Amino acid sequence: MATCGEVLVNLLEGYGVDQVFGIPGVHTVELYRGLARSSIRHVTPRHEQGAGFMADGYARTSGKPGVCFIITGPGMTNITTAMGQAYADSIPMLVISSVQSRSQLGGGRGKLHELPNQSAMIAGVAAFSHTLMSAAELPGVLARAFALFQAGRPRPVHIEIPLDVLVENADALLGSEPISVSRAGAAPSAVKQMSQLLAAAKRPLILAGGGAIDAAAELTQLAEALGAPVALTINAKGMLASNHPLLIGSTQTLVATRALVAEADVVLAIGTELAETDYDVTFAGGFEIPGALLRIDIDSDQTVRNYPPHVALVADAQIAARALLAELGNKPLAARDSNWGAHRVARLWSELEPTWDAATRAQTLFLNTVLNELPDAVLVGDSTQPVYTGNLTLNLDHPRRWFNSSTGYGTLGYALPAAIGAWLGRGNGAPVVCLIGDGGLQFTLPELASAVEARTPVIVLLWNNQGYEEIKKYMVNRAIEPVGVDIYTPDFIGVAKALGCAAQAVHGVEELRSALRAATDRQGPTLIEIDQGLWMKAVAV
Repeated sequence: MATCGEVLVNLLEGYGVDQVFGIPGVHTVELYRGLARSSIRHVTPRHEQGAGFMADGYARTSGKPGVCFIITGPGMTNITTAMGQAYADSIPMLVISSVQSRSQLGGGRGKLHELPNQSAMIAGVAAFSHTLMSAAELPGVLARAFALFQAGRPRPVHIEIPLDVLVENADALLGSEPISVSRAGAAPSAVKQMSQLLAAAKRPLILAGGGAIDAAAELTQLAEALGAPVALTINAKGMLASNHPLLIGSTQTLVATRALVAEADVVLAIGTELAETDYDVTFAGGFEIPGALLRIDIDSDQTVRNYPPHVALVADAQIAARALLAELGNKPLAARDSNWGAHRVARLWSELEPTWDAATRAQTLFLNTVLNELPDAVLVGDSTQPVYTGNLTLNLDHPRRWFNSSTGYGTLGYALPAAIGAWLGRGNGAPVVCLIGDGGLQFTLPELASAVEARTPVIVLLWNNQGYEEIKKYMVNRAIEPVGVDIYTPDFIGVAKALGCAAQAVHGVEELRSALRAATDRQGPTLIEIDQGLWMKAVAV
């Protein structure tokens, strides 16, 4: 007999799942019955939050949904933070959990791991949460999940399977086939209207977000055809090459960039929420789009949030960009303002360069040193100062190489487990670097053991400023006496070595380069600690 749990594994293989993150428990062992005989690799984190962050990082580099097997009760409460981060950043994640047997759901009998309503608890951080009431429902609910991942706005999906359903006879489902769903095309009428406005614009501008990440080539062509400056959200970094003359980076929160945006007469926003963590990271307000706003998004609801559009189009970003390019090819373009395009972008960068303070320059040097030594690296960031700096000053040549938890939900402890997942998702052996602070690392420090066990050679760059310095500054600026921000800092080198990692401290550029070269030759993880004060003294920029 094939159980529901075994058929689930077969169906996941059919949908191309090659990786699962989870911690086995007495309520999920039936999910593992078929896993050992499958081609799917299993990685065991040290906490279910780590499982979710690993799945998130895997999804961001691979473009495929990250999958987790999680026990009922505490397993699900632990993973909700990771699901919240993935929900905020539109990351495809499939969380499959157990739940009490059907006759005991909501019974309040004090059963192991019992919650009054687990599905209701998860609903706020999932596109949907479904309780599988019979094995026969399994192919249909998986088809729903993967339809969302393939053709909708990807977000976490939760499927909970009662303990008695997990062992139910599912022989009749062995022939079930995965279902593929195509993304939405672009309505010709909206494409025509948008192309007319763009063709007539004298100062067109493009705002692109992570929802357009697979349309990098088309976006570049569109920008060049229009002579339009391009601002990228943090999750869209790399969609235009770092040295492209039309790139204004991810500087939308800065006064000089806002002035440029305000000059545009037509603004195309594609795959972006136009939300606070990309356009107003200092919470000052004041980001304005006075020009005609054209919005393209896979999510109809999102096309009218935050900034109302002049024209909106619900479509896949790549399909829509191709349609716009084809339509614009048949239209004469109005003469562009002579001070626009590359000329205006060059002026912006000349205005921004003198505004970077010593800390920004030192942290940018730190990041550039990493990229000069590891030019193909993926940089996975936490909420920490070099990441905040890189969000503003760093540009990359390819997408899916810079992402962090300072956007959207803004959790701490994300970067280490997400970097493990990112390395597994990258698939080409390119280095993956974790950028994390001493406060954030203490949230998920045990995941170093997971990296050792999974033989993932992630490079953990620990920026140590002995506490929550950014929050301390925020308190001081608001005339609040700092409390709770000067935390105890452990011996990270000793802890990392005890967990099986290579570890060392570095103070300057040459030491960092040497440590990075050594790390790339290892089969397991490396922790490199950088003391903020010593780095600032050593580089003195």
